Amino acid sequence: MTLSQQFWQLELKDYSPAHKLSLPVDRQRLSTDQRSGSASTTQLIFDDEICTSFLTYASSHHVTLFQLGLSVFYVFLFKLTHGESDLCIASINANRYRSELGNMIGMFISTLPYRFELDPHWSFDEVVRYVQEKCLSILEHSHYPLQHILSDFHLTQSNVSFLETMFDFITASKDVNYLSLNGVNLEQMSLNESYKMTKFDFSLTFEYSPASDDNQLSCSFVCSSDLFDETTLVTIGRRFQYVLEQLFSSKASTKCIDLYYTSISKVDLILLEEVEERQAIMFHRLESIINEAPASFAQCRIWYENQRDVDTDQSFLTMHNMPFFYRLYRGDILSIEQLRHALHLTVNKHPSLHTSLHFDIEKNLLMQRVLTQQDINNDTFTITESSYESEEQLSNIMHEEKYNPQLFNLAQGLVFRCHLVYYKQISSSHLLSDKDLLIFNFHHALFDFPSMKVFHHDLNQAYTTGQLLYDDNTNLRYLD
Repeated sequence: MTLSQQFWQLELKDYSPAHKLSLPVDRQRLSTDQRSGSASTTQLIFDDEICTSFLTYASSHHVTLFQLGLSVFYVFLFKLTHGESDLCIASINANRYRSELGNMIGMFISTLPYRFELDPHWSFDEVVRYVQEKCLSILEHSHYPLQHILSDFHLTQSNVSFLETMFDFITASKDVNYLSLNGVNLEQMSLNESYKMTKFDFSLTFEYSPASDDNQLSCSFVCSSDLFDETTLVTIGRRFQYVLEQLFSSKASTKCIDLYYTSISKVDLILLEEVEERQAIMFHRLESIINEAPASFAQCRIWYENQRDVDTDQSFLTMHNMPFFYRLYRGDILSIEQLRHALHLTVNKHPSLHTSLHFDIEKNLLMQRVLTQQDINNDTFTITESSYESEEQLSNIMHEEKYNPQLFNLAQGLVFRCHLVYYKQISSSHLLSDKDLLIFNFHHALFDFPSMKVFHHDLNQAYTTGQLLYDDNTNLRYLD
């Protein structure tokens, strides 16, 4: 066994040749499907700052542009595949490993596997050093033909997935762009292709044109349209550009990565408008928000179980009541009138606490609807008062709050109730004391446990000050 044969056997040891990268394809290709060869494409042209930073980094770290571009591509694939760290792709090698091949005309290019096992905790600098070492070792054994590598593993090109992802870096030579024949100068022209073909599922090609005054650095994704729509590829291209901006740009609007210290797992693929959209959906009440929308999957399950449980024996109930039981510290008192006012302010502030669930027959959907003052004839919640004398009576009251589904009415938006339980008799002084019990009860279809912290905050503010500030970041909401 030759040294090169040993090298490639170690290089691909334990790697599954059938493993496909988890790329964000629009369609899957079955093994029986015929490849069309048609391509979806997108091109990126990098500004002068990124180009200069890219070239400066390569020069200062003594790496080739190919090695640096490949490092960026591996970090991008690591993020695009949601953390796959054992990555194997194909790349093209000039394969002129002997000096006498330098002046010969012929087809010497070889395709070789580039397998890199990344550590998610590495910084970008560490990735570049690792890629450089790998590239140099591969270069040393690049003369060993791909068909020999595959046959050593009893494989054929048709069943090796890493050959479907390709990387290349082209440096345009001035000698090629311009031709002079006995003083007659000719300039190379580019062909505007309206229809492209591809041999690969997913390929990235960098192009560096040092003779160009501007737009020296660009890249293009050319991918199989059997798998990718053009719009998907445009988004992938924008994510790749954002990765380069994080690594090589100093713009104030761009999240910059410390190339020496920061882990590559911190590199972000989420575009700025996607961040803003996510924040708007999750954390802000928009002015244009509608009052009615389809219920979430979890709400549909809860609503269905609630409908089923109305006439069901309590021993078989699915619990959706969320009671919270409180008793005052010894010597403390609580004003019931103040509490009523604070509860009204809190419930009115939060749409979740006055939202109804109803089944729309025409749409065949369960809908959730925020009730406005025009919709509500009575209070948006109930305050109940009762008394107890024995621990057994108190236990029965607490059990009823926990297990009785009829305490709420989802169709009317009655999803919150307050129960004041007095010791022996209802207070005539409108005060709660340490032997009394205070119960806040919510229906789980419109409330979850993290919401209780927000409820506490607002209730305390409303009880203490008699008013409640509206803050979009603390509005209750139900997230599925």
